[in-house]
Parts: sequence; structure tokens; C-alpha cells
Amino acid sequence: MTKYIFITGGVVSGLGKGIAAASLGLILKSRGLTVVNQKFDPYLNIDPGTMNPFQHGEVFVTDDGAETDLDLGHYERFTDATLSQSSNTTSGRVYLAVLNREREGGYHGGTVQVIPNITEEILSRMLISTKETGADVVITEIGGTVGDIESLPFIEAIRQIKYRVGEENCCYIHLTLVPYLSKAHEIKTKPTQHSVKELQELGIQPNILMIRTEVPLDDSTRERLAQFCNVDTDCVIQNLNAKSIYEVPLNMEQEGLGDAVCKALGLEGLKTHLEDWAKMVDIFEHPKSSVTIALVGKYIELHDAYLSVVESLIHGGIANQTEVTIDWIDSETLTDDETTAKRLGNADGIIVPGGFGSRGIEGMVRAARFARVNKVPYLGICLGMQIMVIEWARDVLGWQDAHSTEIDKDTTHPVIDLMPDQTGKILGGTLRLGKFECKVTPGTLTEKAYGTTTIWERHRHRYEFNNVYREELEKSGLIIAGINPERDLVEVVEFKDHPWMVGGQFHPEFKSRPNKAGPLFRDFIKASGEYKAGR
Repeated sequence: MTKYIFITGGVVSGLGKGIAAASLGLILKSRGLTVVNQKFDPYLNIDPGTMNPFQHGEVFVTDDGAETDLDLGHYERFTDATLSQSSNTTSGRVYLAVLNREREGGYHGGTVQVIPNITEEILSRMLISTKETGADVVITEIGGTVGDIESLPFIEAIRQIKYRVGEENCCYIHLTLVPYLSKAHEIKTKPTQHSVKELQELGIQPNILMIRTEVPLDDSTRERLAQFCNVDTDCVIQNLNAKSIYEVPLNMEQEGLGDAVCKALGLEGLKTHLEDWAKMVDIFEHPKSSVTIALVGKYIELHDAYLSVVESLIHGGIANQTEVTIDWIDSETLTDDETTAKRLGNADGIIVPGGFGSRGIEGMVRAARFARVNKVPYLGICLGMQIMVIEWARDVLGWQDAHSTEIDKDTTHPVIDLMPDQTGKILGGTLRLGKFECKVTPGTLTEKAYGTTTIWERHRHRYEFNNVYREELEKSGLIIAGINPERDLVEVVEFKDHPWMVGGQFHPEFKSRPNKAGPLFRDFIKASGEYKAGR
């Protein structure tokens, strides 16, 4: 029988439910169980695809083209899983499905209500991962904070599910904050008590409390929390601030989270095997060298907008036993060549990640030119690859107005453009989303990185390399290093006579793992280290 774990949050938001859920997934997977993680968000957007990166952070993309919450990235990276559309649900998707069914006569003229119709739709989505994967354990993170009005239908659904699958197959974990008053030298448990009380009033008694705290919990505090929140003392798990997110699974296992969950679900007797993860963490914490990578982007005020890129750079560092320091650079500040040279002069490597819209584009072009002219290792992702093409067309071929029609519809050299079959579609309908095949050109840096001539990477973009200019660009020295065979679209470009400058139309950060770095990130960090050593 599949076991179901539900993780809720209390007191304040931003406590790290996603990392907790991913860590628990890793712990249980290391015990030989098949695990699937899910995220249920209370907001009314259909998905994060059209949300502002400054507000919501990055959009994570799955193999099957789902635009999802960034926590799915944590789930995949920690458990080395491949998640799908069913792994992320929002209130918007739930209500849309119910209302569409009502318009189609699916309720036979009956009154449609939050209970039972909305909660039933939520329940069916919670259970679908079991049908799709046959997982031993499904871990569901409920977004928001207990007490939020918008999350009430989700709380009611997870209350009901124990009657559907059996109470012995459900485990409720409440992640909450125990603040420390430094002036009084006191840990305060009252906010957690109130949060648990509110959860109890909604019909849910947590099996386990996961406590975020800045200072270790003493025995009396654990006992007080256990007594007033009606849980066993060994089910009060402290979640102290860690040196890195990669330490969290190890800390949680040491605190007894895996044992407490397995006891609650009748899965006792399974031994944890986190040796490989511990080895990876040790390499991360004891690097042999260091590099500074300039990340030139347009959303740098919120670092979560580039979360998977940052994590992948760290993965590349782990693979090379190298500490990666990121220099965050707003592309709008690169206003001229002199400023660009001064700002990028200390970089061992330059990365330009994805993005949409015109803001900051010229600064990115200057960054690409600086990398090309000065032989600095450069990795362009999606928009960053298109920037490479624009810069080359302008500076090498002399097409001064070369551009993307996303930015300049009147350019006479639209080297980046919509393809004919994309025109006339609604916003979003033109996006190339999910996993696509790429045939890699033998002898290229890309082929060397992947070690194969056929790769599959995830995409999230609308505009493409314009094949009308392909022949002229190739003759001038631009290397087409990868092609999508289905539509003959350019996927990867490289530059002749440059030690390491690669741009991919896809997003390799979505498939990178802490102990299995994305090939382009691994080789990019290696090239950056070599550049630093050769200065």
C-alpha cells in the first residue's frame, strides 16, 4: 500500500518546506523505497509560467513541459527523480478543472461547492502520482502557511485522505518556527503551539514536528513542545540552520526524521544509505581550488530567479573540487565597453542565463563580446545563446542592427526570430517546452562535454536561431554544435578560435544534480579554472 506524507508550514512562510520535503525524499529513497514528491500551491494562477520572476523566482520545467514551482527543482536534484505535470498543482488548475467540468454538464446540474467538489478534485490529483508511478511513498508539500484562507481546501483534502487510504498510511509533518529572543536568551514555543492548535481545529493532528530554530533545542523545550502539541518527544525534530542545503538531509537523518516517519508509517527496519551523499557534501565543503563566475542577468535582485543555474554552477564546482563564487551583475549596469571591461575584469568565467523581454539586452551583448574577445570562458543559456549569435552577427559580420525580433521587430537582420509555424498563436502557445532531442556535432566542445552525439535537454523559449542566416553565420566561423532533428532547429552554438564559449538554446540546469553535474556546467567550471590558472 502506498504511503502518503503531507508537509505543512506554520507561524511564518519561507521556512524551507521544499528543502525539507526534498531531504525526506532522499532519506526514504536511500532506504530502498521509491519516492515521488508533489507541490500543491494555493495561488490562483494556473501555473507559474506567466508569473514575474521578481515575485515568484524561477520557473522549473519538467521533461513533459510542465512549468512548475521552483521547489520541484529541489525534489529532482535531491532524489534524482524525473517529475511530471502531476507533480505540481495550483488552486487555479483545480478550480479551472472543476468549472470546465461544470460547464460541460459533468455535475448534472447539481450545485458545485468547495466541499465536496473542490476537495475531491484536490484528492484525485494527490492520488494520481500513485497511479502513474506506483511509488511506495508520495510526499506532498502544501504551499503557504496554516491559517491562510486560500489553503483551507487543501488542508481539508489532506484531512479527508486518511479515510480514503487508511490512517496507518498517512503521516503529517508540521514545519514551524521556534523563535529565539537573543536579548532574553529564550526559545519561544508559543507560536508553534498556536500553529498546531490551528491545525488541530482543522481536523489534523501532526505526527511529527519539524522545528526551524537558530539554537539547539534542549530537552525541556522538546518535552514542552511534545506535551502541548500532542506528539512523542522523539517526533520533535530540530531543523537547525545548516552550512548548505546539501547538509540538511544528513542533519535530518541524524536527528531521527527517517526513523520517526518510518515508525509512523509502519516501515521500520529499513537501513539508510547516504554514504555517497555524505561524500559529495565533504567535497563541496573542502574544495581544492576556487573560481569567480560573473552571472550577467536581468533578475539578479531576486537570486531565486536563477536558482537552478546557481545550483548547477555549484554542481560543476563539486565535480571539479572547486569553490564557485558568483559575482551578480545587473546587465543594465554594463552601459559601455569600458564599464563592462572593468566590471568583468576579475571574472574567471561568464554566464548569461535565460530571460524574456528587452531590458538589459545590450549589457548582455557587451558581456558576450568581452568574453569572446578576451577568451574568457562563457556559457550562454537560452537567451544567453541568442545573445552570442546577435553579438557575433554585429561584430564579426558587421550587421550593426542584427537582433532578435522579440526585441526589435524592424531589424533588417533578424538572426533570432519566430519560426513560420509559431506566428499567430497566443502567448504561451508558441513556447517550446519540455524535453527535446539534440544531435551534437562530432568534435565540438559540446560533444566532448556529453561524450555522445545524441542528447535530450529541456526547453523553455519562444524565439529561435533564424535558419535563413545559418549559412552566412557558419561561413564566418560560428559553429553549429547541435541541431534538433525534428524541426532542424539550431540548439547549440560555439565560436571558432575560442577555448570555451558555448551557448545552448535549452536549459541544462534543469537536469543537473549535486553528485552528477550537468556536463556543460562541469566543463564550464573546469575551463574557468584553467583560465584562472593561465592568467
